[in-house]
Amino acid sequence: MAAISRGILISRQYSGLLGLQTTRNAGAWNKDWMPGPYPKTEEERLRAARKYGLRPDEYKPVPDDGLGAGDYPDVPLVSAESRNPFTNWDYPEHRRNFGEPLHQNFDIYGLDRVNASQQPRFSATHQFLSFASVMAFFLGTYYYFEDRKMHWPLLPKQFPKEGVTHYTFEKSE
Repeated sequence: MAAISRGILISRQYSGLLGLQTTRNAGAWNKDWMPGPYPKTEEERLRAARKYGLRPDEYKPVPDDGLGAGDYPDVPLVSAESRNPFTNWDYPEHRRNFGEPLHQNFDIYGLDRVNASQQPRFSATHQFLSFASVMAFFLGTYYYFEDRKMHWPLLPKQFPKEGVTHYTFEKSE
């Protein structure tokens, strides 16, 4: 592989050609894909809609709340688990198509992560009451049996008697 790369670099030096293009250069850094400033005029809004591949009537930027979303489109939040798994997706592992604008927090709502449209099986009140009742049961059991000494028995510490020598540093006879 190194020999191929070296050959391409040498061919660029000796020929007036650009050489072989081995990879597509979509951008050098992440800053190349960062959203632009929030559109203030209608022309900036139209340019941003064209940039993201949306029609001008369906383009609406994320509200400017100071978090830096800029001209990124306000795409509705639909997590990957909510989408039809039997559709012929371009990227089935993400359940999305090529060129489809993504939600700004797309990485949170993948198939292996949070499902934003899932309704919890039990309400938050029901969950809290279940947790509180289990904790109350265990704490009540502990305090009930604490007075009755229902824990492992411990013997009192055995200290040597006063006046009795238990050891000496003198040589034995």
